Amino acid sequence: MSKVARAIFPGAERRARALGERLRLARLRRRMTVTEMAARVDASRTTIYHLERGDLSVSLAILVRALSVLSLEEDLDLIARDDVLGQRLQDLSLRQPRRASPRA
Repeated sequence: MSKVARAIFPGAERRARALGERLRLARLRRRMTVTEMAARVDASRTTIYHLERGDLSVSLAILVRALSVLSLEEDLDLIARDDVLGQRLQDLSLRQPRRASPRA
């Protein structure tokens, strides 16, 4: 049974490609080849190519290991750190104080 291709939002796709490019630049700044990166991440060169292209089929485990190899693992703590929308929605559901009814 083949996998069903799911649509990806264009904005998410752009962000994934941008992340891949940042990972590629981080690797290059460390003067690391794709082969070296793949060996240290314990993945194939093809997987590293996919990761650096922003292919969303690459597993989260590979991304986490790649960030660790690049000494960027603390960046994981920044993902969904500030849930501004969730906090606003939660605040809206809090009880509002009752207002005194106007007397005639």
